[in-house]
Amino acid sequence: MSQHNTEQQARRRFLKHLGIGLATVPLIGLVACGGGSDNNEVADTGSSGDSTDSAGGTGSTGGTGSSTSWATGGTASMTASFPDDSIFATSAACAVALTKAMTEGPCFFAADALDDISEEQVGLPMQLCLRVIDSSCNPVSGLEVEVWHCDVEGIYSGDTTGSSDSRRFSSSFCTGNDADALKSKWFRGYQVTDSSGRVNFKSCFPGWYSSRTIHIHFRVRNNNNDQVISQFCFPDSLTEDICTTHAEYKNHGIQDTTLSSGKDTVFGSNYQDYLFDYQQNSDGSILVYKTIQIS
Repeated sequence: MSQHNTEQQARRRFLKHLGIGLATVPLIGLVACGGGSDNNEVADTGSSGDSTDSAGGTGSTGGTGSSTSWATGGTASMTASFPDDSIFATSAACAVALTKAMTEGPCFFAADALDDISEEQVGLPMQLCLRVIDSSCNPVSGLEVEVWHCDVEGIYSGDTTGSSDSRRFSSSFCTGNDADALKSKWFRGYQVTDSSGRVNFKSCFPGWYSSRTIHIHFRVRNNNNDQVISQFCFPDSLTEDICTTHAEYKNHGIQDTTLSSGKDTVFGSNYQDYLFDYQQNSDGSILVYKTIQIS
């Protein structure tokens, strides 16, 4: 076994150990839209399992996301253009529920304004599209939307140099003290919503770590005031496909915490409103998208 693979396995064991330990932290739960942050990502809902699986919201898998056709190699291999706003179309009546806040988690630190947040990391190339609307379903421009997530092995980047807000960042837990992670800012960044209330990021599909289903964190700010901090996730069928068949994910294997088990330490069994819509692009990349509604 190569030294690189040995180090990867050691990091995964380290993160798994920490994840199991933190799973005993008391309930944090959901709060109203616009709530504050918490520097502990892990909460125990005590909910029973839910076997429902869905692509989420009004979106579609597109029927083309087969395990043999997902793209590899990160954002450099992405050729598809970002879709127009029709992906966010809803019924004439405003039916989108206010996005509820969830814990910020211990792996946030303020990052830079970026379109491509991958820092040339490998993985399934991903278009991440988010749209912010108000309580009347009107798009809101001029808001900062920041996202952060882990790499294909479940490790967060940890170079806080120059960050304007890193006081709650738990470097040891989030990076596993991985040398590459400590000198990187991969999978972090923000953009400002346009006239359609929209931001587009280039990234890679996240990996997983113990006690958590695969997820992406986000926060929405208006003049440095938080409007909402929360997380979105992916249906089990999608994560299983990618984690068991994709060349850049299958060595890490299937996640140990599915949504259907009800044991995710943040979502529990109340995850339906937090599922990304998704579909496969013609170039084999994945498009994931979601509307965020603020009060």
